[in-house]
Amino acid sequence: MRSPRSSRRAAAAWAAAAALTLTGCGADSSAGPEEIVVAIVSNPQMTDAISLEEDFREQYPDVDARFVSLPENEARAKITASVATGGGEFDVVMISNYETPMWAENGWITNLQEYADTTGGYDPDDFVPNIREALSYEGDLYSVPFYGESSFLAYREDIFEAEGLVMPERPTWEDVTGFAERLHDPDNGFSGICLRGLAGWGEVMAPLSTMMNTYGGGWFDEDWNATLDSPEVEAAVTDYVDLVRTSGQPGAATSGFGDCLTQYSQGTAAMWYDATSMVSSVEDPASSLVVGKTAYAQAPVEETESSGWLYSWSLAIPETSQKKDAAWDFISWMTNKEYIQLVGEEISWERVPPGSRLSTYEIPEYAAVAENYADPTLSAMAGASQDTSMVSGVPYPGLQFVGIPEFQDLGTRVAQQISAAIAGQKSVSEALEQSQRYAQTVAESYQSGENQ
Repeated sequence: MRSPRSSRRAAAAWAAAAALTLTGCGADSSAGPEEIVVAIVSNPQMTDAISLEEDFREQYPDVDARFVSLPENEARAKITASVATGGGEFDVVMISNYETPMWAENGWITNLQEYADTTGGYDPDDFVPNIREALSYEGDLYSVPFYGESSFLAYREDIFEAEGLVMPERPTWEDVTGFAERLHDPDNGFSGICLRGLAGWGEVMAPLSTMMNTYGGGWFDEDWNATLDSPEVEAAVTDYVDLVRTSGQPGAATSGFGDCLTQYSQGTAAMWYDATSMVSSVEDPASSLVVGKTAYAQAPVEETESSGWLYSWSLAIPETSQKKDAAWDFISWMTNKEYIQLVGEEISWERVPPGSRLSTYEIPEYAAVAENYADPTLSAMAGASQDTSMVSGVPYPGLQFVGIPEFQDLGTRVAQQISAAIAGQKSVSEALEQSQRYAQTVAESYQSGENQ
């Protein structure tokens, strides 16, 4: 595990990873409600939060939240560049369990433990335990979860039954490949499976990294040797690329989470391996055609007992914010038990952000709609650990990511290679040969002690 590094070196690494020029978006400090700027990722759950903003205004009339909502890759880059360089553009940022412990170590985000402990009814002990731990540094919360997730396999139970197919509770990747080949019907616009192929460390590399893990591979060994050219990694990547090319959705190389959500929810794919948070949309009758037709199996495995990831979109306050109390007002509104109830009552119980609070699963209305996916979600999250999902030890935290600041850049570069292989622009061997060179450059800085 890394020992603490200087804030200056870390800032340089993060800023280099972000590699973009910030645009000004500072808040207006004129009279009236105190304005805070909230940077979030534009996915369905966050869109729901914006739609419920009036409830926040009624509870906190002295605070005006202004949203900067961006696609995931763009949001990551902009938030990272701002926080790492002390830009001060944002008062609330949406980050994850990848950034939280490192940014806390560097002093870039605010310790939220006292806020959480002293806010009436907030109950931080209600957070799902391993999500809470993943968002903590030295025992204190530095970001709080909006939702938490692992990964699992969604599949069309009705189609499986019609075809006489039986999905194991814990399928192997060989099982999944066989099912996909059997059900793939491109002439009728139907794919055997949908998998991410879009370049981005938080896009294609999320599911693919879990596949690498369960095949016995990884990014680095315990001595910080890059291992992207190992037989295990090559086998995993080859199987992933072959699967999505032969039985996956059209345009797979440019498909991210949102694209696969649309494909699966509109009934054009038999299976989808991705984040457990998909249920908020897959099971929403207002937008999905497969409600009640889907069952959920644990993440596919090869050499390990489990292979899901662990992730949380969470909210943090940059240390540069001059409006921390107002920022916490917003964060506590968006992550408390009452917000869960609000989404259920005002939008639908299917749209409730999953995986953040244990009490969510005790709400009768939510338990009723989540009957077929609540247990798979909690089981996937509980089983997401390096001990159960990796064959060999590694020197970094993370399952679907490598918990070092350089990974934003490294993961994106490797993802570009993988996406090119999915697009048929290069072979898997060529993609991994270049990826290994990228990874070894990072490895050398850790072997030399430069980044220790």
